[in-house]
Amino acid sequence: MKQYFFLFFVFAGLCEIKAQPVAELQKWLADGGRGAIEAQDFASVALSKAEADSAARYIYSYFFREERRKLKHEWLTRCMRVDTLIMPIEYRIFGEKPEGGRSLYISMHGGGGTTVEVNDGQWLNQIRLYKPAEGVYVAPRAAVDAWNMWHQPHVSVFFDHIIRAAIIAEDVNPDRVYILGYSAGGDGVYRMAPRMADRWAAASMMAGHPGRVSLLNVRNIGFMLWMGANDAAYSRNQEARKYGAWLDSMAIADKGGYAHETHIITGKGHWMDRADTIAVPWMAQFTRNPLPAKVAWQQDEIPQITFYWLATAETHPRNGATAIVERSGNTFTVLQNDYNTLLIGVNDDMIDFDRPVTVKAHGKTVFKAKVSRNITDIWKSVEAKKDRRLIFYARIAIND
Repeated sequence: MKQYFFLFFVFAGLCEIKAQPVAELQKWLADGGRGAIEAQDFASVALSKAEADSAARYIYSYFFREERRKLKHEWLTRCMRVDTLIMPIEYRIFGEKPEGGRSLYISMHGGGGTTVEVNDGQWLNQIRLYKPAEGVYVAPRAAVDAWNMWHQPHVSVFFDHIIRAAIIAEDVNPDRVYILGYSAGGDGVYRMAPRMADRWAAASMMAGHPGRVSLLNVRNIGFMLWMGANDAAYSRNQEARKYGAWLDSMAIADKGGYAHETHIITGKGHWMDRADTIAVPWMAQFTRNPLPAKVAWQQDEIPQITFYWLATAETHPRNGATAIVERSGNTFTVLQNDYNTLLIGVNDDMIDFDRPVTVKAHGKTVFKAKVSRNITDIWKSVEAKKDRRLIFYARIAIND
């Protein structure tokens, strides 16, 4: 009889231990989350799928709760704030809300390094320029008046805030977010579409200049180029043709990637007489895949430390650093990696945690082992993007 009681207490103790990490996480969050997450004993304990799902919900809710009031207030007052910068927004809502949530279009105006009055006028024009059949159409007013107003470091922060505010206030579907822009706004699309490609479903560039940007990162989104054939200032028309040809070649070489269309409008200059408005329904065909089978990630002049399910431990990765990785089941193949430490995030939609994960690079196996779901990696992925579709339960470090 004593033996049975002993076994009962052993099993009860094991159940208590298994439940402990999530309970301790809840307590830690309720106490204000003091101290680094990786320093907490519960954060490295292996979790079951159910525990990891619960931890992800608690952590995501915690981050959203911290900003919910601020972001909703800024959305309703149409004024986004990042540090000392202000980005006014105007938005219109079109159509009935789909079951999965509304679409979101972020539309960047022209102008640039000119007067406040000119940029204000371009902003007001952008508000009226496009009308989706369904969705929230947002026209932000650039926070600065400069030639590169749409690809300075603060822009990705503002756009992240706009996306999350629209999710809170208008029930936007995070997998149906689009970016477009005209003239200087087109310049911004050339930069921000690849820089934030893991947030977009599709993008459309109208009458902009690329400034030698790389489009490698747009592999998994729809991308459109619109240009007047006579728009010769700064060789914009020739650049659009060149980038269109590059996308053509990439779509052939990399099957399943680089869905795109290029439209060079005969007889038109910088203003295309609204021929480009068909870009909006074209983009609407696309839904973001946050967990694509292949990721191509290249840094530009504004460092990003995460991209889809990839990340780097480097705080300031160099401009041009590239990683290209593909996955199939529990096997990841690193085709190129310029990072000292490349992190591969995984969750239950990507791998089977009951089987070993294999990572191959340089024609050899560089990692093969089971990985464990844990709170630290869940926390870091939520903290990085605050996107419920980009939450990873474990990370594999590859040191090249």
